[in-house]
Amino acid sequence: MAKLNNNNQDKGFSIAVSGATGSVGREILSILIERGFPTRKLVALASERSEGKKINYSDEQEIEVISLKNFDFTGIDIVLSSPGSEISKHYSPIAADAGAVVIDNTSYFRMDPLVPLVVPEVNPNDILEYRNKGIIANPNCSTIQMVVPLKPLHDHFNIRRIIVTTFQSTSGAGREAMDELFEQTKGVFTNANLEEMKKVFSKKIAFNVIPQIDIFMEDGSTKEEWKMVSETKKILGSSIEVHANCARVPTFIGHAEYINIQTEKSIDPETVRLVLNEAEGVSVVDHKLDGGFVTPEEAAGEDLVYVSRIRSDLTVENGISFWCVADNLRKGAALNAVQIAEILIRDFLN
Repeated sequence: MAKLNNNNQDKGFSIAVSGATGSVGREILSILIERGFPTRKLVALASERSEGKKINYSDEQEIEVISLKNFDFTGIDIVLSSPGSEISKHYSPIAADAGAVVIDNTSYFRMDPLVPLVVPEVNPNDILEYRNKGIIANPNCSTIQMVVPLKPLHDHFNIRRIIVTTFQSTSGAGREAMDELFEQTKGVFTNANLEEMKKVFSKKIAFNVIPQIDIFMEDGSTKEEWKMVSETKKILGSSIEVHANCARVPTFIGHAEYINIQTEKSIDPETVRLVLNEAEGVSVVDHKLDGGFVTPEEAAGEDLVYVSRIRSDLTVENGISFWCVADNLRKGAALNAVQIAEILIRDFLN
């Protein structure tokens, strides 16, 4: 996604970042600076216990945190919101009623039929539906990462079925989860009691893989798996069959996914490479040799979704599998929200 056009730079907008002290909130602040977002006023909002704290969001700039509790959103143009689902449930409508457009990174509004669920490379025109409630929803990080390469493939080959298995980093569960991995990893080498260190995850995360993300549903799926199914159908089309398997792995930043698709039209790896090489937001790194692929660690800090290991699935007609990695805090959350804001001010708020 290209940065803002130069003719937008002289018009400043009043921006509030809700949940500014969290991992995604801090990333949003940094990305606003990186991409030269035309900001007249920037407000960092968080809980009362963080009020007055100073956040460094660039090499030379810091911002003082204001409490979200009694904040008056009058005069705010855009709210980039990532404070948690229940908090957003309460405050996002308040901000929208005050005249702001809320770009919400929590799960609360995603499946609301009146709220657009947007990935800029996939369905940017849906942004116009913000007029329904004044809210635009950011999809789940794993959904964003998956639909960026799937949209051009769906346009060319008409996807019938998706099976995805995710390998999700601890940052997807927040700062405390990353701290838990760090402390447990140290504890392994110091013979510490790792059971006492379990606060976020149901099992030890250090040197382990946990096949549970979020709570369990009645059918045995986890809520994370349900999110990927439901959100993908909302974005790409309800006729596509989706099955998701989600696991937490002992890494800090960057999600990985193995994606298997079956299409209506004939499909082959070489044509897939050609299509994805032309796709916005995608980089194909696919060499049939040791190390000829991208790992989550290499994707950390990057804006693109990387695709590797493209190959035919010979067990079904018109089947393809590929490996996909991205920075879950950037493209999976903060960057996606800022890209939505860029399109919003370019096409709808001028």
